[in-house]
Amino acid sequence: MPNRLVDKAFFSIYDAAWAALTPMLRKNHRLADGFRLRTLAKPELTQADLWIQSASAGEAYLAWEILKRLPQSASRSILLTANTRQGVEILCQAAQEFQNYHRQAAVQVTYFPFDRPVTMQKAIDAIRPHVMVLLESELWPALLHGLKRSGARVFIINGRMTQKSLCRYLIWPSFWRNLRPDAILAISREDAVRFARLFGPQGVTVMSNIKFDRLDGSEPPVMIENPLDAYLPFGSDFLILGSIRQAEEKDATRIILEILRRHPDTVIGLFPRHMHRIEHWQQMLKASGVPWLLRSELKAVIPEGSVILWDVFGELSLAYMKSAGAFVGGSLAPLGGQNFLEPLMHGIPTIIGPHWDNFRWVGQAIIDRKIVQQASSWRDVAERLITVINYPSNKKTVRLQALSYIRHRQGGTDTACRLIGEYL
Repeated sequence: MPNRLVDKAFFSIYDAAWAALTPMLRKNHRLADGFRLRTLAKPELTQADLWIQSASAGEAYLAWEILKRLPQSASRSILLTANTRQGVEILCQAAQEFQNYHRQAAVQVTYFPFDRPVTMQKAIDAIRPHVMVLLESELWPALLHGLKRSGARVFIINGRMTQKSLCRYLIWPSFWRNLRPDAILAISREDAVRFARLFGPQGVTVMSNIKFDRLDGSEPPVMIENPLDAYLPFGSDFLILGSIRQAEEKDATRIILEILRRHPDTVIGLFPRHMHRIEHWQQMLKASGVPWLLRSELKAVIPEGSVILWDVFGELSLAYMKSAGAFVGGSLAPLGGQNFLEPLMHGIPTIIGPHWDNFRWVGQAIIDRKIVQQASSWRDVAERLITVINYPSNKKTVRLQALSYIRHRQGGTDTACRLIGEYL
């Protein structure tokens, strides 16, 4: 009884806090999108057997993967929600594709309601889900409380939890224990241990990360002519510095200077992560005395010892096809890293810096097996890229190593769909 009174007091205070904050949330440009849907001022929710919640774009793609493999018996009525506009847009595409193959299914897409207890209970009463799927790290008190009361099954799929988040939740462990989901499928043993500390070990297991299932293992498209062939003849010593972030621009400049000092006939493709940095890069390269050309202005074969400053969207994949090796940025500074799997799928020897927390789900083994090279500094990056030029790798071998690594870690989507199907 005391615990029940404490929980009731918490949700009363929690509701009042949401009521006070909600008018201010409208001023947030990210939350202003779909604001009336988030508050249920414009209620459009109808009953759905399955409700899948994605925080943002990354989780929305996971939801799309689940829809592709969802059993026919579990596809009668589905609600897909996300917290961001980009997530909702991706879910709309997923829903359209799904209904092309499941014409009898009813699929709704909308913004995730604010977790104000009054609002969330209104949403749950309208949806009446049999199964709720929370992707990765979505823990909302009012949602979990309302679902418990409604008798819905709650699953965390592709679950992940940082140590920092766990410490925050453990401030009130008994509260979260009362809200525990029915099953938690975590993406690593470490994540599973953290979930078990919070909710107890029952129902906590490890699954393969669904992100591996999104990696296409098919052969890259065979192109009769790559548009870059006119500027980079076959056999050119061409290296890529990709997704370079502002905080590592000075280090990237040092890498360029070191490579051209020791290997002056190299051509380097420089891909800033954000296009608004192009003008700044022009100034930096000019000040460094490095010959450079804008990609948009190329008209002939690129002179050896030049940097191509890429100011054209959508050509990184084409550039990988011509490259001997690549460094993927966002990793020399503590920025979490960028996608280093794409160059591997093209068979490109790939180098990253010491910071790749955003892609730790890929696993340390990809470094230990030397499928990806991890450099310790800008100087180490330059050394490894020069080695790639001096001792070229067989692209087919690099690609097969990467594919083998990925394929041994696929299957998470099927695991998730079996669990969903069992209860629908």
